[in-house]
Amino acid sequence: MSDILKVTGLARSFTQGGVTIDVLRGVDLSVGPGEIVALLGPSGSGKSTLLQAVGLLEGGFDGSIMIAGEEAARLDNDGRTRLRRDALGFVYQFHHLLPDFNATENVVLPQVIRDVEPGAARTRAETLLTALGLGHRLDHRPSQLSGGEQQRVAVARALANRPALVLADEPTGNLDERTADVVLAEFLRLVRQEGSAALVATHNERLATKMDRVVRLHEGVLETASGDR
Repeated sequence: MSDILKVTGLARSFTQGGVTIDVLRGVDLSVGPGEIVALLGPSGSGKSTLLQAVGLLEGGFDGSIMIAGEEAARLDNDGRTRLRRDALGFVYQFHHLLPDFNATENVVLPQVIRDVEPGAARTRAETLLTALGLGHRLDHRPSQLSGGEQQRVAVARALANRPALVLADEPTGNLDERTADVVLAEFLRLVRQEGSAALVATHNERLATKMDRVVRLHEGVLETASGDR
């Protein structure tokens, strides 16, 4: 089966004060169906920029980004929005939950945007949240949840529309070590259960080893990989 993600020759530069900074320099990366890949690298290595590119969140990149068989560069803004909505899920370091919505409603919303029938969307949200140990917190708003619980809601939201690929940018970076371990384990379990692929940016070597494969980004170059493809 074809790769869910195939990035070829991806490059991104910025100019500041007359100086050109190469953030990404010819990155090639593939993620297969159901594969969970850790994108390892220190702060400033280009991890977040790479995820922004793959997530179709900003332009200005050179190279090719193929997602679920579609070349992003060939799409107009509406096409990119559709591909992002239908094929991708996102988990960030900070949960970015809507404060006036409860846990279930936060997971229902992206489904409604995709025109899922409200009853089915609620059932899907409750199923995901219960699988993450939040069956007793369905009606709680973010302010009533712990940091780990809020991030679990964010994981459920990312998986709500059954994305082909989940992009996670330091998804446990705002949690203490013990909570981070628990949330990451639940994230990996649920992603595998749902059959999605995932690209997870982290600077944590220990957490990276829990994933199927590790690739390393240093100063915008993908250098080495564990189980390289």
